[in-house]
Amino acid sequence: MKELSLNILDIAENSVKAGATLTEISVLEENDTITLVIKDNGSGMTDEVLKSVTNPFYTTRTTRKVGMGLPLLKLEAEMTGGSLTVESRHISDYPNNHGTVVTAVFYKNHIDCTPIGDVVSSMTTLIQGHPDIDFLFLHKMENKKVLLDTRELRNALEGVPLNTYEVIKWIEEFLNEQYII
Repeated sequence: MKELSLNILDIAENSVKAGATLTEISVLEENDTITLVIKDNGSGMTDEVLKSVTNPFYTTRTTRKVGMGLPLLKLEAEMTGGSLTVESRHISDYPNNHGTVVTAVFYKNHIDCTPIGDVVSSMTTLIQGHPDIDFLFLHKMENKKVLLDTRELRNALEGVPLNTYEVIKWIEEFLNEQYII
């Protein structure tokens, strides 16, 4: 993919499909690395699925016979000298503590490092498309931090849907302002 924000969108959509009610997305820029962590409380994956999840010729989709999200993320990370790990606990084995954690590490000074891209658009797209799901977004850089927790918004809005036009525009402006400051 051309930017990490598209990987975020793709993997978070997988979390939604897995029944997650909360997806935590962290982009941590420290020294010469970018660490992307996407954690959800969805149904998780069985050990069998987990073993195959980075194989591009494995997918649970019925619309096509390939799944490129995690294999591409793995390739992008490894091209910089980084890595990808996927941990998952399936609901059948862990009924009270299930979900998936995807962690990708990139070396940002490497010529093949994918740019972070437009995470504001990715986050607003996720929230607009899934207003009943909660997202916790954190982008921590050397000198600043961008943070959005839809649970806090939901409490403050007292029943106003998160995908209301005015709310989405506010979220977009709120995130953009944090990047500017």
